[in-house]
Amino acid sequence: MRFLIVGAGALGGYFGGRLLAQRRDVTFLLRPRRAAQIERTGLVVQSVMGDLHLAAPPHLLSQDIDGHYDVVIVGCKAYDLAETMDSFAPAVGPNTVILPMLNGMRHLDQLSARFGRDKVLGGYCMISATLDDEGAVRHMGEMHGLY
Repeated sequence: MRFLIVGAGALGGYFGGRLLAQRRDVTFLLRPRRAAQIERTGLVVQSVMGDLHLAAPPHLLSQDIDGHYDVVIVGCKAYDLAETMDSFAPAVGPNTVILPMLNGMRHLDQLSARFGRDKVLGGYCMISATLDDEGAVRHMGEMHGLY
């Protein structure tokens, strides 16, 4: 199963990093600034559940998407959703499902209108995490679930 993690901020970085650590087929879709940062430092996750340092996590920019993914996990801010949908649209094929990790529910309508209701999964994540000034994901507490 091929996963595209849209964004490597607190949520995308944490859950994508955990999937990579379990040897899943994960690629991060990044903006140029975050891509450059990860190329310099790797993906760093600091957590009471175990730290991760992934030196060279697979990543690409939107113009480099060259095929469809099985699962697209979206971890952007709600105000960036329209632009974000444009960036990952080439990765969505006939069998792709989209799992959004955004606050609230309005994004479900936007994603369904763009990609079709049958492609958009409902779900939620329970985690307290942030991205620090150096670009590391800081997971606070033991709660870390994706449902």
